Amino acid sequence: MDALNLPPFDYKVTKSGANYLIFDILRRKNVVLTPEEWVRQHFVHFLINTLGYPKSLISIERGTSYNKLQKRTDLCIYDTQGQAHLLVECKAAHVPITQEVVKQVSVYNQTLRARYVVITNGLQHYCWQVDFETRKYEPLTEVPAYVNK
Repeated sequence: MDALNLPPFDYKVTKSGANYLIFDILRRKNVVLTPEEWVRQHFVHFLINTLGYPKSLISIERGTSYNKLQKRTDLCIYDTQGQAHLLVECKAAHVPITQEVVKQVSVYNQTLRARYVVITNGLQHYCWQVDFETRKYEPLTEVPAYVNK
């Protein structure tokens, strides 16, 4: 797997048949290790170990619907009241962050209404603070750390 622009973590990879599996600490099971999953697992550990987000507030691949279409969010971090706080879209390291990717996560966020949106391919990370009243996305220089409210 590619070296990423995220802190390393102590991961556990095993092989099952033709697939490599990585242990997911949130789902508490091994999942197929794809290039996107490699980025997602690194970002999960970054959120927990560096930014202080509690595991209990992080959801992986949760289903949501938008205009009657079923969508899956890569990561959604909730506040202690159960409201979406931070939405993260992960792409494989070889996938560029394009306007189409920004549009994809913006569409997801129309339903979730997270205050912050992050897009990462493990090498580049983009974060915005969302103002739903003015419909503006303000770019931030870093992903906000967890603040218990």
